[in-house]
Amino acid sequence: MNKLLRESIGEDKCSYLDDKLQQTQYKIMGECSVSYCAALIERGWRRFGSMFFRPICADCTACESFKIDVQNYQFTKSQRRILRKNEETKIIIQRPQVTSSHLELFEKYHVHMKDKRDWNHETTTPRHYYASFVHGHGDFGYEILYYIKDKLVGVDLIDILPNGISSIYFYYDPCFEKYSLGTYSMLQQIKIAKENDLAWIYMGYYVKSCQSLEYKSRYTPYLILQGRPSDEDESLWMKNDKQT
Repeated sequence: MNKLLRESIGEDKCSYLDDKLQQTQYKIMGECSVSYCAALIERGWRRFGSMFFRPICADCTACESFKIDVQNYQFTKSQRRILRKNEETKIIIQRPQVTSSHLELFEKYHVHMKDKRDWNHETTTPRHYYASFVHGHGDFGYEILYYIKDKLVGVDLIDILPNGISSIYFYYDPCFEKYSLGTYSMLQQIKIAKENDLAWIYMGYYVKSCQSLEYKSRYTPYLILQGRPSDEDESLWMKNDKQT
């Protein structure tokens, strides 16, 4: 069953490009089935908690919905090295939770990113974290916990959908950067998708001029969504001509 509580459009400073404003379409869901979540993600929406959103800026198309072609994906030599480097990293897949360990790691990561890339930062609260990453997960939301020597070093929030995995958010302990945990988490998603015959990894938006998002283009082959299809429209995804 799907229960739409509210639908709206908002305008704010762009999250990705400093000189732009962004228009965003929102759906707040009281209940959401896995099939409807999959349909929205396939049409370029993202989910945080019970909120789905997508950019609908009239004069800018810099945000491109991006998905990895899992079945044709081959790990590179450097990616295989990262997998070997993390052979002793422990992985637990479970429903999303909020604990003191989650909040401490979340805070540590964002303080680091504020210093490293000048991200805006406000200390999160348990209520805010719950609303963003725990609430609304239905029967499709999960978190992948990464442990090194029994220490929580990474949390990867995902939705496992009938046709793929939607990558929501990942944060990690910057003291363990030598393990390349950001890349390792993506490689784990691809491995899980391959093992379960899932076709896609939905990675949200790619913005060529945004440093924080440029890494996504390294995961080839990938497809880009064409336009902003409505719920009733078929989605059309195309391969970028520049891919090798």
